[in-house]
Order: sequence, then structure tokens, then C-alpha cells
Amino acid sequence: MRSIAPWARAYILMAALAGAACVAPALTSRTPWAALALLAALYAGCEQITRCRVIGSRVPNGLGTFFPVLLAAVFLLPPAAAALVAVPGALLARVERRPRWVRRLWRAAQIALAAWASAWVYGALGGREAVAGPDFPYAPDFPYALAPAGAAVLAFSLVLTALDGGILATAERVPVRTAWRGLFLRSFAPVAVHGLAGLMMAVLWRSPYGPLAALLVLLPMGVSCWVFAQYHRERAAHQATIRALVQAVDIKDRYTRGHSERVGQASVLIARELGMADERVESLRFAGILHDVGKLGVPTRLLRKDGPLTPEERRVIELHPEYGHEMVRGIGFLGEARAAILHHHERIDGSGYPYGLVGRQIPEFARVVAVADAFDAMTSTRSYRRGRPVATALAELSRCAGSQFDPAMVAALRRALDRHGWHPAVTSDTAGVPGPRQEATGVPAAPGAGAR
Repeated sequence: MRSIAPWARAYILMAALAGAACVAPALTSRTPWAALALLAALYAGCEQITRCRVIGSRVPNGLGTFFPVLLAAVFLLPPAAAALVAVPGALLARVERRPRWVRRLWRAAQIALAAWASAWVYGALGGREAVAGPDFPYAPDFPYALAPAGAAVLAFSLVLTALDGGILATAERVPVRTAWRGLFLRSFAPVAVHGLAGLMMAVLWRSPYGPLAALLVLLPMGVSCWVFAQYHRERAAHQATIRALVQAVDIKDRYTRGHSERVGQASVLIARELGMADERVESLRFAGILHDVGKLGVPTRLLRKDGPLTPEERRVIELHPEYGHEMVRGIGFLGEARAAILHHHERIDGSGYPYGLVGRQIPEFARVVAVADAFDAMTSTRSYRRGRPVATALAELSRCAGSQFDPAMVAALRRALDRHGWHPAVTSDTAGVPGPRQEATGVPAAPGAGAR
């Protein structure tokens, strides 16, 4: 969005004009300015805090905005006033990418429109009377009050989703058919949580204890926001660590450049077919990506040798699973992935290395990565041979199932490929890589290729 396309400029201008039209009635009608000013100041302050580097400015889109105060305004104020609460915080928010003023204007218009629509739905369903009716001004009518609040949260998320998809299509040139895909599900969950906090604020605001009591809701929400941001910062650090290790392996062993990412992709296909939980799927992806990290401990001349390996040289290369396990044993977040790095060259019949484990003695993650490793070794094109068709690779895996590979893992990969196909990342260039290299094992060339 550094160079804004004309369609995007027009889209942002229309959103800004619509936002201004929503806000305008607050300037001419009987607006509770004291409550509006306090809520606007609170929202602006929370926006500054949640986007500062201490809290974590790199939280994913849609999660870095602190909505409880804004949704409390939705539940307390008329639509125009609720929309106006959003404007100062959005215009003053920290923006890292240029053009900053356009991004601030867009964000202000987007949130103002969402707040206006949400407040209108809430009022139309009698939400304000449920929270503080004329007969029982301090006795909220639960559970009826939850229905209009839920509808308001839904409207808020729908407007954000609609506007976000439009800006992706016009400014980021995302295809229209995919611009809105997944946006609503990503935004609704955090907005729903913030909506509950906002409703609590509104109830306490109208209680005999007043606005000061409502501020107490912000403390646990602020702490949870900080913890969530720290989690994402830690996750980003994990990803950076893994990328650095994989890049180091790719630089050292140019024959298999891109291999690690594809093994991770194939491992995820198998894991999902087996019905593994999301946490284990993610850990298995790490295992696939890092399975060859131990090659950093192998002399480069052996990895790049053109001819067959001597028995002594092969024994050195076969140490790479142990090297890799030693390198990552202190990285706690890898979990079961560490065992896969150590045992991915074990074979079901006990003829593998480094420990000659048999059958179920081999960890499940290692059995998955072994199949994914051999599959990519067969199907990817190297400088010294062309890749085999997927069907041929699957036939070879099936032939070796029960001796080299776990039949259940081979069958899971076959089912996954039948359902999803195989769309790996393009292998990095191999220009300038030395000439053909022969395999030194007596096993079929492709399944044995993972040893190198």
C-alpha cells in the first residue's frame, strides 16, 4: 500500500465519507459529551499502550486493537456518539508503514463504521433498555441483555470483515474470490471476548458505582492482552530460529535446497490425515523442517562430494541425526520434534540408524518424517537427476512399507495426496551446483537419498 492504487484511494475516500456521515449527528444532537470524552480518551490510551513495543506491536492483524472500551461505548451511547469515540484513538494510533496518514484515516473510518453499525443493531434490539431500563436503571435484565449484545458484536465483526476484504482487493490486489476468505473467523473470536468485557464495563458504568468501577474491567483485559502479545512475540522468535537453522542447512547442502520446507509440508499432510491435534501438527511441521539440521555438523566436502561415498564417509554422514538432536535438545518448544530429528533414519525392520530401532520402538513423529523425507527425495528434481512422478514415488513407498517405512504413514500420505494433491514450494535454483552424484547404498536410490 506504499503506492496506493486509484481504486484503493477511491475506496478509502468512500469509507471516510461514510464514517463522517455516521459521526456527524453526534455534533448536532444531544450527545452525552462527558461520557463520550472519557470513553474516547480511554480508547485512545489503550490503543497507544497495546501498540507500543513493550506490549508487542507485532501482534497479528485484528488482535492488536483493544476493543473493550469501544464496545462499551457501543452499549452505552447512541450510534453517532459511539462512532465518534473511535476516531481520536484511530487517528493517533502508532503506524509503522507509509503512507501513515492514509492508514490512520482508513483505520478511523473502518472502526467508526463498525461501531456505528454495532450500536445501531444494539439499540434496535432494545439493548440499552436491557442494561439500564427506565424502571430498573441499575438492574440489568440478564440473560436478555446478552442477545442484543451478541448481535452487536456480530455486526461489528461483519463490518470489519467486509471493509478489510475490500481493502485487500483494492490496495493489496488480492483476487476478489479470495479477499474475504477466513477474515470473519479470525476477527470474530477476539471481538466476542472483547464484547463481553465491554458489556461488563457498560453494566458497571450504569451501576451506582459509576465509571470508576467500569475501569476495573480493563485491568484483567490488559494483562491478558499483554500475555497474548508475549505469546506471539515468542512464537515469532521460534519461527526466526527455525528459519535461520534451515537457511544454514540449505547454504551448506545446495543439493537439497528447499527440501526441508517440503518435508515439513508433507509431514503436516500425513499428520492431519492421522487426526493429530493442532499442537502436534505444528510440532511435526517443525520436525520435518529441521530433520536435517545435523548436517551442519557434517564436513561440507562430504555433502557436496560428486562420487560415491566410502564406508568411513558414510558413517560420518550417518552421524547427522545425532548432531541434529544435540543441536536442538535445549529448544523446549520443539517437544516431540526432537525425537523425530534423532530417529528419522530408523527403519521398521531395524536396519536403520543411529540405534537400529524396530517397529513401534521408533517414535511416531520419526515414522512420519521418514515417509515425508523419502517422498520429497523422490519427487524433487536435483541437479543430478529428474524427480519421479508422484504416483511412482507412492508406489515405491508402498513397496518398502513394512520393511523401511510404517505402512500406516504411507497409507496416510496416499490418502492426503488423493484429497489435496501435492503442491510443494518451488525448489531454489540449482545452477552452479557440481555435477551428478551417485548414491552409495544398495537400497533404491530415492528412499535412500534421505541419508545424504
